[in-house]
Amino acid sequence: MPFDEAHVRAIADRVAASSGLDVVEHEFDGSGKGRVLRIFIEKNAECRRALEQKLTAALEAGEKVPSPANWDQLAGVTHEDCANYSRELGTILDVEDAVPGSEYLLEVSSPGLDRKLVKPADFQRFSGSKVKIMTREPVSGNRHFEGRFNVLEGARIALKVETGNKKGNKKKQLTTASSAQPAIEIDLSNIERARLVPEI
Repeated sequence: MPFDEAHVRAIADRVAASSGLDVVEHEFDGSGKGRVLRIFIEKNAECRRALEQKLTAALEAGEKVPSPANWDQLAGVTHEDCANYSRELGTILDVEDAVPGSEYLLEVSSPGLDRKLVKPADFQRFSGSKVKIMTREPVSGNRHFEGRFNVLEGARIALKVETGNKKGNKKKQLTTASSAQPAIEIDLSNIERARLVPEI
């Protein structure tokens, strides 16, 4: 029996919903005993709002917290959340024999601050953030971009590209492109890979 990705995702989503979580993404790689099912989870929208309120209170109390501009990038999941979810999901997957064949490894984690942007809803949610993008087809003679993007109508984004200079072995220093330089428009269908750039 082949691996049924839709069935596994439905189980993963059901288990996540019962714990106040959302499944961001899943991957199934490898073969034989080296098979790995990776599930990336985050708190659902209601729990993320509660986290934002908690961070606001901490900020007002003078505590050190991440920049408010980055709060939505925080998945809000703890090690305990991942362990509990992994235990519950693993049990159901085994009982339903949803991952047929021999052994596999189940890995559960948050998507991280440099999370992938895959669905149009991801781009909408993180509009205004810094991102690294690789396109399928070249745009203005390039396929690799880094900058701040905004979502446009018609499944497109406008990207204010940042330029950088390398000096010796020092880390690349990025500066925002001149405001006179127009933003590059990229169709979401032309984006092969996109990841947020952490700004903490």
